[in-house]
Order: sequence, then C-alpha cells, then structure tokens
Amino acid sequence: MTQYHNDDAVLDIQDKPKFGQWVGLSIQHLFAMFGSTVLVPILVGLDPSIALFSSGVGTLLYILITKGKIPAYMGSSFSFITIMQALMKGAGYPAIAQGTLAVGIVYLIVALIVNFAGSAWIDRALPPVVVGPIVMVIGLSLAGTATTDATMRTVSATKSVYDLRYFAVAMITLAATIIYNMYLKKFISLLPILLGIITGYIVALFFGIIDFTPVMQAKWFALPNFQIPFVTYKPGIYWGAILSMAPLAFVTMTEHMGHIMVLDKLTNRNFFKDPGLNHTLAGDGTASVFASLVGGPPITSYGENIGVLAMTKVHSVYVLGGAAFFAVIFAFVGKLSALIHTIPGPVIGGISFLLFGVIASNGLRVLIDNQIDFNKKRNLMIASTILVIGIGNASLQFAGYSFSGLALATVIGIAMNFILPAHAANEEEANDGDL
Repeated sequence: MTQYHNDDAVLDIQDKPKFGQWVGLSIQHLFAMFGSTVLVPILVGLDPSIALFSSGVGTLLYILITKGKIPAYMGSSFSFITIMQALMKGAGYPAIAQGTLAVGIVYLIVALIVNFAGSAWIDRALPPVVVGPIVMVIGLSLAGTATTDATMRTVSATKSVYDLRYFAVAMITLAATIIYNMYLKKFISLLPILLGIITGYIVALFFGIIDFTPVMQAKWFALPNFQIPFVTYKPGIYWGAILSMAPLAFVTMTEHMGHIMVLDKLTNRNFFKDPGLNHTLAGDGTASVFASLVGGPPITSYGENIGVLAMTKVHSVYVLGGAAFFAVIFAFVGKLSALIHTIPGPVIGGISFLLFGVIASNGLRVLIDNQIDFNKKRNLMIASTILVIGIGNASLQFAGYSFSGLALATVIGIAMNFILPAHAANEEEANDGDL
C-alpha cells in the first residue's frame, strides 16, 4: 500500500530537508516555543535549562512513541503554574516532581483505557461547559502573581516595596508585546513573547535593575541543575501535590486533543486513528514522566509550533526533531542559563499581564465556540461554581493534605456535570407552558 503524501505541503511529515534547511527550520521552531517554555520555570522557580532539556527529550520521546507520524513539539505547561508555585514555597521541587509524575501516569492510564475502550467517555467527562471555566480559572488565578511581579521590588526575604520603575518596565514590556503581536508579519509574528522579553530586558537595563554579575561568572558549558530522585534528593510521598496536580491532567488532555484536531486539518490526516489517540496520550504522558525525573515541569504540546507549521507548510517531523535536539544542546550553555535568570520581575510581570489574560480568554473562547447557553441553569451552575472556587482558591485541607482551588474546582465541575440533570424542573415547566 502506497503511503499517503500531502503534495500541498512544502515538506510533508516524512520528507527530510537538506542539512542547511534543517538547521534553519529547526531553529525557527526553537524560537517559537522558547519564550513560553522558559517562562514557566522562571515563574515557578525552577531551572530554565532543565525545562529546555526536558522539552527537547520529551519531544523526541513523543516522536518515537507516535511512530514519527505527528509533527508536534512538547514544552512546559502553563496549566500547573499556580499549584507549582504553592508547592515550591512549601516542600519544594520534590513535591512538584511527585505531582508531575502523577500527571504523566494519569496520561498513561487514560492511554491504556482509550486503547481498550475508545475515547468517547472523555467528551462526556469534560464537555465545553466544564473545560471553558477551568481554563479561565488557570489564567485568572495567576493575576495576582503578575501584578506582584510588575510592581513590587524585593528588598529582603520578608519584605517587598512598590517600585515605580518596575511598573514602568512592565507597562513598556506589555505595550511592546502587544505591538509585536498586532503588527508584525510572517514568521517573526510568531515570536511576540520572545521579542517582548528582549525589549523589556533592554528597557530594564536603562532603568538599572539588572545585575550582569552572574552571567559574567557563569561558564560557557555547565550541567543544568538536575533534580534526580535518590541522587539530589530523597523522595517522599506528597499526597497534597499528587491530588492537586493529577486532576489537571484531564484539562491539558483537552488541549492536547484540540492540537491533534488542528494538526489533522493541516496535514490532511486523522491522527486519532493513525497512530491513534492512545499513542499521542502515551507520548505526552511519557514526556511528563521523564521531566519529573530530571527536575522539569509537566510537558504538553505547543500551539506556537503548530502556528509555525501552518504558516510555513513545512510539516516534516525531522524538523521538529531537530528543534528538540537544539533545545537539549542549549540546555548545557551555562551563560544562557545565567542570562535567563537575570530577567527581572517586571519584565515577566508585563508579559504575564497579556499571557495569563490570553489563557483566560481562551477559556471564554471555548464557551463561545461551542455556543454554551447560559439561559440553561445547569450550564450557569457548573460554570459559576468552577469560577468562584477556582479564582477564590477555596482549597480543601485535611489530614495535612491540601487540594488547591484549581484542582478542587476541576473535580467539582466534573462531578456536577455527571450529577445535574439536563434541565432544571422549573425550566421543564416553562417549556411545557409554552407548548
């Protein structure tokens, strides 16, 4: 049987580019995901070099598990930022590692279930009326963090003060990122976050709030600060981290499946059938499992790289593999890691104003695209409960364990979706009266 080839693509999935093209096209994908991938560990307090390393290796594992049939890049997930920030202030990375491992295992378990039972049940558990508000909570619950980064200067371990220079840098960074996003064209239009960070960094230099000493002292070649179980720390069982992060795997699964749908359209294929959703979920989960063992955050597929595929019509899986290879190499450049660490809070805060808002807006978009009717009390009850519990961080604490507001909102939203009837009793009465 002849293998299908999409002649509309410049390079189809199995086409191999020439060496010179391969390097340029792969670096292009690296730039597309770079800003977001390193921003997650910066916000949480992890080593950005490890995030680069785990994203690169995770992508290669994903390509291997999906039999080299899907051109996708795996990067740091934003969905777990709130929980990871809280865990970092408490038990530290060992707890995050347990949560990240749990996320990967949930993916692998669901992949096994899908392999034997199909995937229709996922749509039943996570309809748009549940997914939309959860995604909104992910963005809105981070609003306070963005504001703190953009306005407060740390003067000691226990004291921060308002700094007008910080706010000015944050606003300039935000304005630059918006301008880049609105007015740039072609490939460079896919890099507003990276360009915004660079612009904010330059402005911060003029305001005198950057210390280059760590960069000067750093070596060109340096091992990332790997966090390996039984080597750099003795792992325990952090049930709070596991129970907080694991449920959110179902949220990122919906994003993952959405990306697969887009890739289906771009490449004129059906990846749900070949290699199958079980393989795509297993690849995603394995990437997170690996990240948990080296010190990285949970991994997920990246929309930025899908945008590059759509614009260039270069769908070659070898190009994505090349981007992963370069990510691994960059992780060992010590001066690059030190330079990333010097990015000041107001630059991150300015970017976060837009980025976290976009996440929340994407949740609203899910509701709009699926035409969720809030005249139906069922939809109104589910969305309202998720939003207030999640944004208000109504955490559940018992026996020394804690559910974050986001995790609790996810679980309650799923439960309400299964329990509540399609129509309230008075809605049915109103309908009968109309007849």
